[in-house]
Amino acid sequence: MNASHTGHSTMTIRRAADRGHTDIGWLKSWHSFSFGEYFDPANVQFKALRVINDHMVAPGRGFGMHAHRDMEIVTVVLAGELAHRDSLGHGATLRPGEVQVMSAGTGIRHSEMNPSATDPVHLIQIWIMPEQAGQAPRYDQREFPAELRRGRLCQVAAGGNDATANAMEIGQHGSIFVGSFGNGEKAAHTIAAGRAAYMHVATGSALVNGALLHAGDAATIEQASAATIEGTASGGEVIVFDLPA
Repeated sequence: MNASHTGHSTMTIRRAADRGHTDIGWLKSWHSFSFGEYFDPANVQFKALRVINDHMVAPGRGFGMHAHRDMEIVTVVLAGELAHRDSLGHGATLRPGEVQVMSAGTGIRHSEMNPSATDPVHLIQIWIMPEQAGQAPRYDQREFPAELRRGRLCQVAAGGNDATANAMEIGQHGSIFVGSFGNGEKAAHTIAAGRAAYMHVATGSALVNGALLHAGDAATIEQASAATIEGTASGGEVIVFDLPA
């Protein structure tokens, strides 16, 4: 982990190799924050962002019915397919380009399975702590086509006054953006006063404020008014979190 300072702003980079790792055969996971048996007191959470798990699930395997409560759970599939079932009666398959939001609230049970007999599924699962406990559980899933994400940050989920028309609701006053950046494609993200940003490179590579980040790397940006993302020759997908500081 390394930090840089410009004026009062701070950007800290955490490399993919420094994450926690779980390998149980059918499931290979990399944990950006403390999770399960992996505990790192220096990386328990970032603001309201509690979990970023980078999962690779083998064909025909997955997570059977299990319970959650009082957590905003966001899932992004990078490759393959993920079949979802829950106690609210929803059944859907999540594919690349789609994002799922599940607000666990007072309680929800769900399963997540790889329906393919031949191909693994690669997904990022995110947990964000809600502003208020005990809310009614909710489920949403939407497609965000490539043209909305190419060379720009597309808001996929947000809470409060942060949400645009296409964003799914989360129970936290923050925003989640996804973007795909090719060589030379650039985007700037404005960070309002009292906010902080977390930039996670999901695939490929990207320049964040000029620093080269590869898949699994992340940067936290605090006390800054903006951050820039620029694509590289390999291209890359980036997930950006804008959260109360």
